[in-house]
Amino acid sequence: MLRERLLARAGIFEPADAAPSLDEIYATQWSPEFEQLMRNRLAMGFFRYGALPKQIGCHKYDNLGSIEKRLSLYRENKNRELLVDIANLALVEFVVHPEHPFKPVDDGVHAERLK
Repeated sequence: MLRERLLARAGIFEPADAAPSLDEIYATQWSPEFEQLMRNRLAMGFFRYGALPKQIGCHKYDNLGSIEKRLSLYRENKNRELLVDIANLALVEFVVHPEHPFKPVDDGVHAERLK
């Protein structure tokens, strides 16, 4: 790290490795297993809560409270199913509230590195 900083400050750069393609990045930054688990549970949600598009503007559930509850439970028992539930609840919250803003920030809040 120090070497890179000194070289950058001196205006000397070592040749960079070729960047992976976007398809290669997509392949490494996703979990098909997680996606399948999400889809399975969303399909069950269709029977419990109805079609997602019909919930837009008239959603009757506290998604955010449910996310917080499940996150608390996950911290206790590490049951990964809760992570799938959290992801689905976030997806539903996103879909049923199109009136809420989507304001991308270039360098917003990030996960802190564990020590």
